[in-house]
Amino acid sequence: MTKMHKPHGGRSRFSSKSKFSSNNRTRRRPRTSPSIDITRFINKAQEAPAQPEENVVTRPFAELPLHKDLLTSIERRGFATPTPIQDQAIEQVLQGHDLLGIANTGTGKTGAFLLPILHLLLGNRNQKALILAPTRELALQIDTEFKKFAKKLDFYSALCIGGTSMHQQHKMLSRRFNIVIGTPGRVKDLVDRRRLDISKFDLIVLDEVDRMLDMGFVNDVREILDQTSKKKQSLFFSATMSPQIKKLIDDFSKDIKTISVKSVETASTIDQDIVEFGHPSEKLDILHDILIKDEVAKVLIFGRTKRNVQDLSEKLIKRGFKSASIHGNKTQAQRQQALSKFRNDKITMLVATDVAARGLDIQDVTHVINYDIPESYEDYVHRIGRTGRANKKGQALTFVQKKISHDNRPQRPHHQKRKPAFKK
Repeated sequence: MTKMHKPHGGRSRFSSKSKFSSNNRTRRRPRTSPSIDITRFINKAQEAPAQPEENVVTRPFAELPLHKDLLTSIERRGFATPTPIQDQAIEQVLQGHDLLGIANTGTGKTGAFLLPILHLLLGNRNQKALILAPTRELALQIDTEFKKFAKKLDFYSALCIGGTSMHQQHKMLSRRFNIVIGTPGRVKDLVDRRRLDISKFDLIVLDEVDRMLDMGFVNDVREILDQTSKKKQSLFFSATMSPQIKKLIDDFSKDIKTISVKSVETASTIDQDIVEFGHPSEKLDILHDILIKDEVAKVLIFGRTKRNVQDLSEKLIKRGFKSASIHGNKTQAQRQQALSKFRNDKITMLVATDVAARGLDIQDVTHVINYDIPESYEDYVHRIGRTGRANKKGQALTFVQKKISHDNRPQRPHHQKRKPAFKK
């Protein structure tokens, strides 16, 4: 992985408590001052995380009742053993049950529904599946995974998300497809315009249900589900369970199987700590000192507003860092370009709103930095879930303002300057 060049001798000024001193329609929650217990942001990672015994999978994919062509595709991708959520979900789906799967982020939920769907499609190519995801980025990621598994199986998908050409999606839907992957807002638009008939769709997946409802998609989701086949098989995947989710499931499924492999809220591979600052004007310099450290190789930085995220990314670029941003004011093409550069190590840091906090699987993220405190602890869990994946160790840092009087605020000597990031 390409590392960001940094100057030698960068001096940090962290608090003693920091380990470093050692076109979708969304309705977000009101912007209020977070009141989260900051001690929940501090947790030492375990050197050798262990799964609960009941969640350990010992049998290989080859022992699951999957179509031989699909098993060949799985083997071609280098997967040998399913994750616990995959192991438990696949057989339930193949037996025809509706399913609620509850698992932490980064546990393989995408494979838990894509693999049994592909198996069912191999048995009946007239079936059609609909997969709904809360964000464009997650829908795009699911579509990419589908194409990788479906390679040489002669299946096709239609990606229907906001921020992209409606005309192109009309053309895509006029061709042969087996599965539609999209966001609720765009899928509903296509249904309302009679460009997409979902009345015969009998395999339905709602991924990240809790986030979907939190973003205000509940009415769109209900209208979509109402228009799908009455004999549909419904799969719901979520990291949390709430009364609203339970009501939605109860309204559309009468005999649902629930599996849960969620043991703790945050992965044991993530070292969590806080970074204290006094006056807000100090934050950027403290962040700079963190980013020039050698171990900070690939970092995802979260802010709470689109304006703040864009402003922070521009300031980091001016300081010589390889940065890009993604937020709701970016076009889909711009968001995809930024994510692609980050995945391929052409940039070493990505500044984002919570649009990037759910479901995205980006390899080798060494650090997640909460430059702004998230609105809820649940958002915090999903933010930091972008690191410490696949049993790799990660670091999560959260900026927290300490209470000091204005008169006692430490002042930096006028001659002291920041160590610049290396510029090519």
